[in-house]
Amino acid sequence: MAQCSTMQNQLLAVLSAKVQERISVHLERVFLHCGDVLHESGQPLHHIYFPADGIVSLVCETREGGAAEVAIVGNEGLVGVELFMGGRTTTNRAVVRSECCVYRLPTDRLMAEFNCHGELMVQMLRYAQSLMTQMAQNAVCNRHHSITQRLCRRLIGSLDLSDDNRVDMTQELIANMLGVRREGITEAALKLQSVGAIAYRRGQIRVLNRAQLETSSCECYSVVRKETLRLQPYLTRTAGIGSTRSANALMFTRAATNWAPSASSGKQALRSIGSSKQPASLKSRGVTSAVLVN
Repeated sequence: MAQCSTMQNQLLAVLSAKVQERISVHLERVFLHCGDVLHESGQPLHHIYFPADGIVSLVCETREGGAAEVAIVGNEGLVGVELFMGGRTTTNRAVVRSECCVYRLPTDRLMAEFNCHGELMVQMLRYAQSLMTQMAQNAVCNRHHSITQRLCRRLIGSLDLSDDNRVDMTQELIANMLGVRREGITEAALKLQSVGAIAYRRGQIRVLNRAQLETSSCECYSVVRKETLRLQPYLTRTAGIGSTRSANALMFTRAATNWAPSASSGKQALRSIGSSKQPASLKSRGVTSAVLVN
């Protein structure tokens, strides 16, 4: 994995040099793999995490084994808002969805900085409100919008947090995150493929036309995006949500890629997306040490 920097996390990057210097000596860099778990439901949180890249999914589960994604976090924010909101524990689990680099700050150092009532506190609280907006809109979206619309919204959200037009997700994982049956995802994905919005092959969904995805999505994406940019206006000046780079780099057409689906593409092809490997905790994967940032 390539080297990363604290400046890739846009919340950290917007802080003044004085604040950055004060907390940088306490930040630890950790490289993670898809499936790693940053925290489990109901367990005490010991760190707050600032992703430099990649995507972390916040998932709520039922006693019967059902699950649904309630929010996604990338380099625009942080994982662990419960720590500075006074909860110390949470009902969701945070699962890494793509290989990434994160910077973690121990609870005591986080609270020491937060209690200074300075820049970091302000930015974290504004991000917490942005995250709550995303969660609330997800609840509305899950109740009132079609599987196709919700899938489009999830794919666009992934693109906003990535430098690539590729999304690595299994059919089962997508259904899990959206809380729907796998057959519904198959139907929705085939519909999007038929209009040239996506292609899928051997473990990957590749977005061919972002504009088509936005057309096929519901209004929930724009509602969350607008509120996020209001609360985090610096994202428009960096390579994050709503940036020119993100919008332009991810506009693809069928003619510009060799990922055009073949005539034989169908339900069987979609079932081959990714693997069905279950997430593993950081401890079980041996991620117990980190590289101290200089």
